[in-house]
Parts: sequence; C-alpha cells; structure tokens
Amino acid sequence: MTSPKEDYLNYLNKFGEQEKRSMFGGTGVFIDGAMFAIVTPASMYIRGGEKLDPELIKLGCAKFKHIKKSKTATVNYYEIRDLFEKDPQVCNQLVAKSIEFSCKDKAFKQSGANKRLRDLPNMRLTLERMVKRTGVLDVSTFLELGAVNVYRKVCEHHGEEVNRNLLWIFAGAVKGCHWQLLTDEYKSGLLEQYRSTTN
Repeated sequence: MTSPKEDYLNYLNKFGEQEKRSMFGGTGVFIDGAMFAIVTPASMYIRGGEKLDPELIKLGCAKFKHIKKSKTATVNYYEIRDLFEKDPQVCNQLVAKSIEFSCKDKAFKQSGANKRLRDLPNMRLTLERMVKRTGVLDVSTFLELGAVNVYRKVCEHHGEEVNRNLLWIFAGAVKGCHWQLLTDEYKSGLLEQYRSTTN
C-alpha cells in the first residue's frame, strides 16, 4: 500500500517528465525547471498565479504555510488534496493551468524581458525606488552585484546603516525565495561578508 505522498507524486507524474527537490519542508515538483507543486506527507499544493489565484480561492483551496522555528511564511501555492479526492476532472485542469503558468513565468523571467526589480521575490515598488536611487537600475545589475553589495549601496546612499531586514530581503530576491526562509547560517554568512568589506 502506497502512502498519500506517493499517491500525490504518482498523480503529478502523469503531467510530464519532472524533477523533485526538497523545498519548504516537503518536495518541490518541477517541469522544465519550473516549480509548480509542493507535496508533503499529508497534502499536495499547486502554484497559483494571475487568473488561477481567484479560481483556487473560490474553490476553497488554502494557501501553503511553511513554519520555520517561530516564523510562518505563506507562499503562493494552494492545497488541492480535497479536489484530488472529490473532483479529479477539475483537479486535472487546475494542475495543467498551474504548469502552463509556471513554465511561462520562468521563461519570461529568463528572457531578459523582465527588467523590473519589483518583480523579484520580496521586492515592491518602494524598495525598487530605493535601490534605483543608488544606481542599480535593473534586475541583471541587481543579481550581478548580489545582496551584500546592493545593501551596502543603500546604506551609503542614506549615510547610515538601514534596517538589517533589507539585507535578508535582497538576499531572498537574489535566491528567488521568501526572505523568512533563509537559514540563520546563511544570514550570518551575509552579515559577516558585509562587515568584513565595510569600514
């Protein structure tokens, strides 16, 4: 007898050749390098996006929450376990839409057409403006400089060290993840790097 997690993974396999990696305390499922699902021992979640979000919300699908120590990060993945069990036809359609959106989004971000800093994870318009004032005008420059150098530029522009959380926000944007999911060890390394290169 297979476990629920194996059942979910077997189900997703029928949508095409996939890669699997440990993500958010579960298993991230990828097609053509684009992550579209998270599978845990107890449930299955698919990535939302654009018109898919309201559709999933209307169907009562709850967002995935990753609890790390005392912090909870909510990511744009929606639980489809009940639909998988009760309405497989709708479930199939939603998974197919999620894969299509995830692959298109990845292709767009890799194409060079995505030049807006606010489109990176954790970033928003106010942070984009803050970063642009330092001379970092596009995504490619931001990624090339890295979190520590961008944070240093922002501090220099303001004439003082700004909120430390900005360093984690920039690091998450570079890594492509929510900043609260960065490990304490990784954050310590960033801080050490910043301090060792700042007078």
